Amino acid sequence: MTRSRTSVRDLFVLRRHVRAFLDKRTRGGYNRGMKYIELTVHTTSEASELVADVLWDYSEGGVAVSDARDVVALIQGETGVYWDYIDEEVAAPRADVLVKGFFPPERAETSVRAVRERLEEMRSRGGLSFGTLEMTRREIDGDDWIDVWKKHFRPIHIGARVVIVPAWIDYAPSAGEAVVTLDSNMAFGTGEHETTSMCLECLQEHMREGDVVIDVGCGSGILGIAAAKLGAARCYLTDIDPVAVESATHNAAANGVAERTVVAHSNLLDEASVTGDVVLANITGEVLVLLAPSVPKYLKKGGTLILSGIIASRLSLVKEAFAAQRLTLSQERGKGEWYALVYQN
Repeated sequence: MTRSRTSVRDLFVLRRHVRAFLDKRTRGGYNRGMKYIELTVHTTSEASELVADVLWDYSEGGVAVSDARDVVALIQGETGVYWDYIDEEVAAPRADVLVKGFFPPERAETSVRAVRERLEEMRSRGGLSFGTLEMTRREIDGDDWIDVWKKHFRPIHIGARVVIVPAWIDYAPSAGEAVVTLDSNMAFGTGEHETTSMCLECLQEHMREGDVVIDVGCGSGILGIAAAKLGAARCYLTDIDPVAVESATHNAAANGVAERTVVAHSNLLDEASVTGDVVLANITGEVLVLLAPSVPKYLKKGGTLILSGIIASRLSLVKEAFAAQRLTLSQERGKGEWYALVYQN
């Protein structure tokens, strides 16, 4: 499993045969034939990412986030992601955001107790509304879950050229489209989440054909693979999670870009001599601050650094950390509670 922001999945439900976007992000995988305990935590949009990260630390079946505000954003065209159908019933406002984690029954009790303790500790710090943190549990069947999910997935168009397509769907690309195919059986990110979609938009605007691209915290490899499909000469992907490394390696091969892609199990690059024309880091604000002194040395003079995964409350901290590296902030982009920053070296 991967905790990278690019390790995300999209969930859909079918209502009156109209596809509606409900659960924007599911991370992880399911073992066919296995039962799971589904834990649902009621929280707020502002705290949903932090709650998801806590659930992710204990879940073996993935994490999903269901936020009605995402449906509203799609209807209003705020996400840069386009769908053909929206069920109007689903767009009705809902106060709570539902974050779901999935646990093997034999470990559910211990995991749920640990999740509760960590969330209460985080809420006690103050500074962010976590909502009620009410929890409910039920048993679900993994086969039903993944089959329904796969049935209602559709390709995602991001920016001018990138299209994210699940591996089980036949898709005929239009001229100039860069199609990234992702396998459902590996940890992966689809690109719908604001942080990933902003990275992909910025990548399309700033990368040139023949560039060398580095993706720090690659997750599924979606960003590096997209860069290769857009014409990058070489892409270096790193992640601290071995499953993310496996997933990115698998997806790079499936997309036919393995020869131009290097995937490393590390915080950054083991080979310090590698530098990129474009460096991508879609992680979290706190981790970006820690990496700030290290990241610029991997960026070529005149190169572009694209940062994302930054919640609004951490934006100023990230800006301060990278301003200290004498990089020039050229663009700030926001979607919902999330921000991406583009720097020039």
